[in-house]
Amino acid sequence: MVNLKGKRLWLIIAVAVAAGAFYSWRYMQPEASEDGLVSGNGRIEAVEIDIAAKSAGRIQEILADEGDFVTAGQILARMDTQHLEAQRREAEAQLQQARYAVETAGSQVNQRLSEKEAAVAGLAQRQAELETLRKRLHRFEVLAKKDAIAAQELDDVQARFLSGKAAVSAAEAQIAATEAAVATARSQLLGSRSAIKAVEAGIERLQVDIEDGALKAPCDGRIQYRVAQPGEVLAGGGKILNLVNLGEVYMTFFLPTAVAGKIELGSEVHLVLDAAPRFVVPARISFVADVAQFTPKTVETASERQKLMFRVKARIDPELLKANITRVKTGLPGMAYVRLDQSRAWPDHLQVKLHEAPPTRP
Repeated sequence: MVNLKGKRLWLIIAVAVAAGAFYSWRYMQPEASEDGLVSGNGRIEAVEIDIAAKSAGRIQEILADEGDFVTAGQILARMDTQHLEAQRREAEAQLQQARYAVETAGSQVNQRLSEKEAAVAGLAQRQAELETLRKRLHRFEVLAKKDAIAAQELDDVQARFLSGKAAVSAAEAQIAATEAAVATARSQLLGSRSAIKAVEAGIERLQVDIEDGALKAPCDGRIQYRVAQPGEVLAGGGKILNLVNLGEVYMTFFLPTAVAGKIELGSEVHLVLDAAPRFVVPARISFVADVAQFTPKTVETASERQKLMFRVKARIDPELLKANITRVKTGLPGMAYVRLDQSRAWPDHLQVKLHEAPPTRP
C-alpha cells in the first residue's frame, strides 16, 4: 500500500509539473486571431540616462527631485567648483605674465635688429676705409720702388692697411653676433607666444570643467531616481540622478519565427495597456532581434523552429509622447497587436483611441 500511494503521489506531481510547464509555454506564445492579427505581451520601457559628475567633487545642490518633469538644457544639479574657479584666476594671472613676456621679447627682437643695422653700417664704413687704405698703400708701394719716399712711411701705410683689414673682420664678426642675438630674441618671442596659447588653453579647459559642474538634462524626461544628496563627495562618473527619456518610449514583446520573418521595420503596431484597456496607442516596429530567444542551441526539426521567439520593439511616436508627456508611465504591462497583412483594416476594438469620448447629452 505504501508503494502504491507513493507512485500515485509522484504521478500527481508529474502531472502538475507538466501542466505548469504547458501553461507557461502557452502563456508566452503570441495569440493569433482570425482577423490576421498576432499579439504578444510586454511592458512599456524607456531609455534611461544617468546624470553623473564628470570629475570628482562635492555636490553643491540638486535642483530636481524624483517625479519631476524636466526639459532639455535644464540645470538639474551643481557641483562645487570653487577650486576650479581659483585655478582659473591663477591661470588668468599667468596669462597676464605671459603677455608681458611677449612684449619684453618683442622689444628684445627690435633692439637686436637695431644692433644688427648698426653693425652693418659699421662694416660698410670699415670696408670704405679699407678701400682707401688699399689705394694709399698701392701708391706708396709705387713711390717706394722709385725711392721717392722713405721706407718708414711705407711701413706706416702698410700697418694702417692691416689695421683696417682687421677692423673689417671685426665688423663682420659683430654682424654675425647680432644675427645670433636676433635669432635668440625671436625664439624667446615664439616661446612667449606659445606660453600664451598654452595658458589660454588651460583657461578654456578650466572654464569647460566649471560649466560641466552645472549638470544639465540632455533631453526632455522625468526624474526617476535621486541617487545622491547635496554635500556628498563623488568620484568621477558618480551618479546623482536617473532620468527617463520620455521621447524614447517603446514596448518589448516576442513573436515566433513564422511571424517575425514577415513583419517589416516601420510596420504599424497598436498597444493596449492593462492599466488603461479602453485606450489604444499607436506605435511602429523599430527593432527585430536577429537572434532567437527561448530556444536550444541546435534546432533540427521544423516543429522546433516554430518555437523560436524573437524580441521585437515597438516605438511610440515622440510627438505623441510630447503631447501626452504627463500621462506617460514606464513599466506598465500590456499587449502589442501586429497585422500580418498591412492592407487589412484594424478591427473596431483596436482602432486608435487616445482620449475618452465626451459624454452625450440626453
